[in-house]
Amino acid sequence: MKQTINIHQFKDAFMSIRPDNFSYEALEILFEYFEQLEDDIGEDIELDVIAICCDWSESTPDEIREYYDPIDVDSNSDIEDYLAEQTQLAGVTSTGNFVYMSF
Repeated sequence: MKQTINIHQFKDAFMSIRPDNFSYEALEILFEYFEQLEDDIGEDIELDVIAICCDWSESTPDEIREYYDPIDVDSNSDIEDYLAEQTQLAGVTSTGNFVYMSF
């Protein structure tokens, strides 16, 4: 049995289980990413909040530099390129946080 959800229900699911994992803007980026992925593969994706929280991250540029030391990046565009090469990059928030699949 499947249920179609909208962006508000998607955010509510995270806020009820893991409220501190992602910002609202990061959740919007993830929602759009998964909707596009569904269109690309032609299959519905089951919402599993815990799995998404384990597989995906939202990090500042400084956190990326710290977590993935010793990457040689000087700018946010370098970090974006690095993440796009190493993993799945869902997007960047207006505050400059990266939303990406953890690796």
